[in-house]
Amino acid sequence: MEDFDETLYVVWRANLNVLAGSSAGAARIARMMNFSPSFMKLILAGRRDFSEEFVRGVETVTGLPPRWLDERRERRDIPAETRRAMDEELPVAVFRGTAHPAPKRPVLRGPEPLLSQTEATRRIADQALQQTEAHRRDLVFRRNRDLLVTDLRRVERQISMIQLDVINARADDLRASGKLDDPVAADLSGRIEQIEKHRAMLLQHVEKLAALMAGLDDA
Repeated sequence: MEDFDETLYVVWRANLNVLAGSSAGAARIARMMNFSPSFMKLILAGRRDFSEEFVRGVETVTGLPPRWLDERRERRDIPAETRRAMDEELPVAVFRGTAHPAPKRPVLRGPEPLLSQTEATRRIADQALQQTEAHRRDLVFRRNRDLLVTDLRRVERQISMIQLDVINARADDLRASGKLDDPVAADLSGRIEQIEKHRAMLLQHVEKLAALMAGLDDA
């Protein structure tokens, strides 16, 4: 390992476990870092050493502030932007370094422009960042739209399953019994009629809304 405080190394490993949260979270970080999930799990379990280059790479790829992993953290300390990037597996930068604790020239490449870059290069980096954000928003839009259509189709099936024929048959039996007063019988008939009417209207609204959502353009 590089020559650094052994206590800081322990803090890094603990914070990496906090950031992952679970084996699924560890796999997401691994894919964002271009590592195998099994290798990431070995790192989190303390069975593999890692480099400071790797730690800084995790911070940049997940959108964490610089040196965020140097202090003890809890799940609630994770920034919302980092949670979103991990949930959607959209790395903020591309890590092409190594996790192995051997001195090596860092090769972390991200969309953030360096001070020495030309104005044209900075514009290209800004455009890449904007395209990444637009892609993320498109993914969120499509996911929410598809979930809403699924929910509406489920409601449509539930409404269609309402057995009004059975209700009408039971009501006819009650009216034929001669035990209902005229006002009660009239109220019974009127309310069943309203149920049938509003069921049809509700089904129509659900169908139209589902068709509207399904026809939305991704853009």
